[in-house]
Amino acid sequence: MDKAIHLPGLNGIRAIAAIAVVISHTTLALGSFGLVATIFGSGGQGGPKGLLLAAGGVSMFFALSGFLITYLLSLEKEKTREINIRNFYLRRIFRIWPLYYLFIASCLLTYTAFNIQYDAGPLPFYIFLLANVPLIIGQTMPFMTHLWSIGVEEQFYLFWPWLARVTTDKLLKLTIVMIVCLYVLKLMFYVLFRKFGIETPYTAINVTRFHIMLIGAAGALLYYKNSSYLKYATNIYTKMACWTLMGLLVINRFNISSLVDNEIIALVTVAIILAQINRTNMIIDLDRGAMDFLGKISYGIYVIHPLVIFVLAQNLPTFHESTLANYLFVYAAVMALTIGLSYLSYRFYEKRFILMKSRFSTIKSKA
Repeated sequence: MDKAIHLPGLNGIRAIAAIAVVISHTTLALGSFGLVATIFGSGGQGGPKGLLLAAGGVSMFFALSGFLITYLLSLEKEKTREINIRNFYLRRIFRIWPLYYLFIASCLLTYTAFNIQYDAGPLPFYIFLLANVPLIIGQTMPFMTHLWSIGVEEQFYLFWPWLARVTTDKLLKLTIVMIVCLYVLKLMFYVLFRKFGIETPYTAINVTRFHIMLIGAAGALLYYKNSSYLKYATNIYTKMACWTLMGLLVINRFNISSLVDNEIIALVTVAIILAQINRTNMIIDLDRGAMDFLGKISYGIYVIHPLVIFVLAQNLPTFHESTLANYLFVYAAVMALTIGLSYLSYRFYEKRFILMKSRFSTIKSKA
């Protein structure tokens, strides 16, 4: 049996993105606990502001996903001279669908249990993995808004493995052309929005950011080809710049423009991925026990946490003082319960399907 490939540090990147999302969404819900929610400042229309790191967290997920899937497909193509499309989709189904649909069912049960009024009109979009559409048109369902990113990934992989069948050189050129075209389209939609007030196209391309996954894919192809360009991504100065930007995201001090923020975060993520894999001049090593553990269960952390926040807000006593201890208690309770449930989900539910998924994997991967 072929030894499973391990790309170090990838689970650590997943962990950073997932935990940031949970912290951010907990912050936005602090009012439900009786606490002041604007501890990170005010956002649009005076509402609470979350973490910029969380806002960029999905772009980190996208870039990482594009990198890992493309690299594994390249190895499969090298080994068998083709890509088994059927097996690719079976792997996606076994990994993504079980928890995704269990969570939707749990949300519907929660609506009934807590007598939550909702419009069922958008439900088919969630069922058919088009969860980005309700977000674009402003008709999301309670607790399901964050599923938009899963919809985007599944839509991207409807066409990507088919394109990935071409030679590596052709795929790299095609990837770069697609990135440029999609970004130019984004600029055009931005002008359409600013000049004529037509917002939906710009919102749609900002949500359905295929070019972010393509940036990850381009990084994977360069890594697979052992390109000389990699030396620029893995030198000590690039690493220092990348971690400096990550630090600015953590303290909510990175925000250049919606035109470039996600693209920069994607490039930084790819550089961090390459640095972690390269294992030289390490500044921060993400291939550690706790980070690896949280990365393994990060899918559950990302999917489950909105229901955890809601249930805790319903059952914890309302706080009447916005003290540091109260804030820390809420964050700790949400994080602990989310991690606990995610571990149980991974250990006793998802892992069964992951084992089934592995039967259809030509290239085994621990990442």
